[in-house]
Amino acid sequence: MEDEVEEVAKSVMETITDFLNYTFVYNDKVSVTVSTLLIVLVSLVITSIVLKLARKLFTRKLPENDKRKFISVFSYLRWLVYIIIFFVTIHSSGVNVTAVFAASAALLIGVGLALQTLFQDIISGIFILVDQSVHVGDIIELEGKVGRVVEIKLRTTRAVTIDNKVMVIPNHLYLTNTLYNWTENGIETRESVSVGVAYGSDVQLVSILLLAAADENELVLEHPKPIVLFTDFADSSLNFKLAFTLSNSFDVRFVQSDLRFAIDKKFRENNISIPFPQRDVHVYRTAINEDIDKNKKRSKDLKALKKEESNFDKEMKERNEENRHYNALRVEEIMNKKGKSKK
Repeated sequence: MEDEVEEVAKSVMETITDFLNYTFVYNDKVSVTVSTLLIVLVSLVITSIVLKLARKLFTRKLPENDKRKFISVFSYLRWLVYIIIFFVTIHSSGVNVTAVFAASAALLIGVGLALQTLFQDIISGIFILVDQSVHVGDIIELEGKVGRVVEIKLRTTRAVTIDNKVMVIPNHLYLTNTLYNWTENGIETRESVSVGVAYGSDVQLVSILLLAAADENELVLEHPKPIVLFTDFADSSLNFKLAFTLSNSFDVRFVQSDLRFAIDKKFRENNISIPFPQRDVHVYRTAINEDIDKNKKRSKDLKALKKEESNFDKEMKERNEENRHYNALRVEEIMNKKGKSKK
């Protein structure tokens, strides 16, 4: 009985050993056994457990905002650790890793080129999270587009525009373009409205009216106070700029519109006109103009000559008609005289 049990156990062990030693052959230099795959699987499971414990250990005392940033970076570092553990494990199990890389060189080059932009986005995302140049809630301007940041990830940043449209920004654009962070120094921003008035206007009155328009707007902050700048003596106008402060930059275009309405109303009430560009055009006579005048004169002379010829032809026709009539009367008179002489 014991011999049979030993034989069965020995048979089972041989079967398990044969299964574990079963080899998957890729080519002459690369081959992987089942035992190697199991070792890799166990190593990855252990690594995953250790990484989860490490993440909990590092994030337990972090603020919620910093915790989200750390988890975003940690998620990509985790995959890097998995790749390193995978290759170290199969190399320790006897697999020629160099041969694997050599056999997959063309594939890896293609994947690297295809993922070039992805890696740029990830690296840029790490820079953003580390140097904290952009935070959730900041109002940013990039390539002429303005939005409020609602989410920062390693590959992309999501922002909501003034028109309530979601703008997905690849993070590598932060490295290749100039980024304006409107709220880096606080939520208050300095805005302005420009206007021009006609020459001869009372500039002091203009300044008073502009400040009054800003003071009447509820969204314009009292401190710092609005100011008026006399910016330029332009070609057609005296240019002014009304500078004011807002606590919400997303409302800037609405506040600017309200201020323009108020400024126009106050200017009309005080007889201050907003000019439009005017130009004086001076025409100088040239050789070409003289030739044109000569041609016009010749054309008029030709028309007058044709008119004289027409009048002459008409007069000749009238004279010929009179001559025919006169001749007819003479013939009739002669015939009458001959008839009387015969009698």
